Amino acid sequence: LAQERELRSWLFDGRAPGSIDERSMTLAGGVRLIQQEVEAQHGIAIEAVTVGDCGLDDNLTALLAAGREATVNAGKWSGAAVVSLFAEVEQTEVSLFVRDRGRGFDPGAVPGDRKGLAESVHARMTRRGGSATVRSVQGEGTEVSLTMPRAAGERQPSRA
Repeated sequence: LAQERELRSWLFDGRAPGSIDERSMTLAGGVRLIQQEVEAQHGIAIEAVTVGDCGLDDNLTALLAAGREATVNAGKWSGAAVVSLFAEVEQTEVSLFVRDRGRGFDPGAVPGDRKGLAESVHARMTRRGGSATVRSVQGEGTEVSLTMPRAAGERQPSRA
């Protein structure tokens, strides 16, 4: 999957395989990078969809980092064969959803020494003025919803 995606990127986007120009990285590019890295590192399929696009700032970089952590957690713990990653750019905010149809869990029963959700997702989002919500049903799966306000700007059409 990763090799196919790199080849498509090289053919259609004009980027050499494996090359990332961080100065021109956009939200959609960040979502694709999460998809590629998590698929390669955890051997799980990530279905990624992005509606709209925009440049990155520190807040949106934090949103992507929290989304990556949620995607890694789903890949490692859900038992699902596929994890869905959906991002939407709106005029005033960017939302990112990570969903799986895996085993689910009780967020309130996570031991205090496990910092993934508390530190890497919730704290990262709240420090930047965003929000994170985790909904999980045992036996049905989990959805992590991340929302970050953005500076007013133009919504760019999605390239993917």
